[in-house]
Amino acid sequence: MRKYDLIIALTLTLTATTAIAQNEVGLTKDMPTAKVQTRNGLVEIDRIQDTTHAISGYWALTSRPCPEFCIQPHSPADGVTTIGELELIEMLQDPGTVVVDSRTFDWFEGGTIPGSINIPYHYVVDELAQLGCAPDFDGWDCTEAKPVALFCNGAWCGQSPTAIRNMINAGYPADRIFYYRGGMQAWRLLGLTVSGSE
Repeated sequence: MRKYDLIIALTLTLTATTAIAQNEVGLTKDMPTAKVQTRNGLVEIDRIQDTTHAISGYWALTSRPCPEFCIQPHSPADGVTTIGELELIEMLQDPGTVVVDSRTFDWFEGGTIPGSINIPYHYVVDELAQLGCAPDFDGWDCTEAKPVALFCNGAWCGQSPTAIRNMINAGYPADRIFYYRGGMQAWRLLGLTVSGSE
């Protein structure tokens, strides 16, 4: 009986060690996960490990009525850099940058990218102090503006492009703005970690 118990214990240990050591679905070949600081502590961004997982419901829709949900340009304004998921994760890990979920609060509350803050697109100009600008007599002094990435629901969502254009009009330097065009739809499509309700 002792030999049998030893074999079972070794088998369970090997199985558990293999499961922990393997991350079949990583972020990149060399980066299985990434840790980001959030207001609620450290969060690990990884991908759903179920290789049969598929998005469903709202995020799986391919066609939405336009106007209202029209395809957005690759770059919402001159001087703005469009980025992908890996660049966004790098920005999330950099304490000198800010990642803004520019969707309305109900969307943010329904699930967001860990480490992002919510500044709804229609309020962004009123909240530029959170991004390093200082109020002055003419509006905003953005000489100390932080690098900021904005996102919304995806390539069909106009909330972050509207916020970006409004920020630039208020004096925010375009070369410090980064646009994650894929938004929540691309983030969810890749099975990346979502904070908040689902």
